[in-house]
Amino acid sequence: MAKIISLINQKGGVGKTTTAINIATYLADAGKLVLLVDLDPQGNASSGLGIDIRNLDKGLYHSLIGGEHPRNIIIKSKSSGHDLMPASQDLAGAGIELVHFDNREFKLYDVLRQIRTDYDYIIIDSPPSLGLLTINGLVASDEVLIPVQTEYYALEGLSQLLQTIDLVKKHLQPNLSIMGAVLTMYDRRNRLARQVVREMRNHFPGHVFDSIIPRSVRLAEAPSFGKSILSFDSLSKGARSYKNLAREILEKDNKQKKSFTV
Repeated sequence: MAKIISLINQKGGVGKTTTAINIATYLADAGKLVLLVDLDPQGNASSGLGIDIRNLDKGLYHSLIGGEHPRNIIIKSKSSGHDLMPASQDLAGAGIELVHFDNREFKLYDVLRQIRTDYDYIIIDSPPSLGLLTINGLVASDEVLIPVQTEYYALEGLSQLLQTIDLVKKHLQPNLSIMGAVLTMYDRRNRLARQVVREMRNHFPGHVFDSIIPRSVRLAEAPSFGKSILSFDSLSKGARSYKNLAREILEKDNKQKKSFTV
């Protein structure tokens, strides 16, 4: 069965969607079967892969609320090498509609359970909030990956996010764990950025990935062309960083599997 990983940070503009797209792409490039789930009503993960959500007949909303089988809404992406469960404009109202459902926190869990055996990895790009859609993403997941921007206020709100994850673990998804934090938008010339890296590694030893994602014009440009950084500029610093991050994720999983079998 697929390992399901949610990318979450309630702060916007931290590189969450860029990280979700490129992790999915590089895991697929490593030979894994990967599905990227766009849980954000803004649909940036979908548009970042060249999908115009305004022209979609069906999206994640239709599975969450309408009961559509997820295989009927999945888009096969040739350029990125992985599948996409796209957002649609209707998804903006899903957070409100879900309130009236029984077991509303488990709707995405139920959707992904129907296709979990089709993939090695399912990557969820969550909204920049701690609302009901994000809770659905957490409940559906095995692990959480937290993108953290290496700038002022980077750690602000992180404690609230960790508390939310802990509450979900206690009351809804006891098997949920934190995979780690990935540092994004790093400028090594900036003293504050270097300080944030030190603080993160001091406060969360063993839970911060070695790979650091640089601030990069090429990374910022790629979504406007509907491409991952692998397709857009595979030799750039950003591309190398995401390739290394995907490698770290695979190595972590291999260690977990070995320890489990032992």
